[in-house]
Amino acid sequence: MTAMTLLKIILSIPIGIGLLYPLLQPDAGGGILAELQVFGPVGAFFAIIIFLLLVFFYARDLVKTLQLVAPASRQASPNSVWWMFVLPYNFIEDFFIIANVAKSLKAEANSNPALAEFQSFGMKSGLGWCSAQVISLIPHAVGSIAGLVAILCWIWHWRFIRRVNRALLSSHSS
Repeated sequence: MTAMTLLKIILSIPIGIGLLYPLLQPDAGGGILAELQVFGPVGAFFAIIIFLLLVFFYARDLVKTLQLVAPASRQASPNSVWWMFVLPYNFIEDFFIIANVAKSLKAEANSNPALAEFQSFGMKSGLGWCSAQVISLIPHAVGSIAGLVAILCWIWHWRFIRRVNRALLSSHSS
């Protein structure tokens, strides 16, 4: 185990506590569990399934991004993106996934003119949703607002990734 992996695991411990906190302290109010209760049990189940499907499609697009950049430009294996599904580790790993995708795109831009129009390579919106996702674990209004910000940044980043993938695909076909 590398020192970086150990650090990620250690940083995942408070995230795990944050995820369990609403279950351990139901009187605290707020949090994702309270927000899901609005939908009722069946609605909450479907909301979770829909959310996981959206994360799957987003992760698949990130995998595609890493597959479309030249192997020499890749900062991580395309399959490393699937760590997004490992709770609570993913809350920390997501920062590294986003950074690796952005660094890969930046490296690819050195030899691929199709990426010339992109500036931050998704780092700002990607790290924005990662940060807001962590803050969303705070109970009450702060967590709810951060959750909304996380979703908005996530959508913004996902749209960016889809644009990048279209640019990369068109550069490969020409």
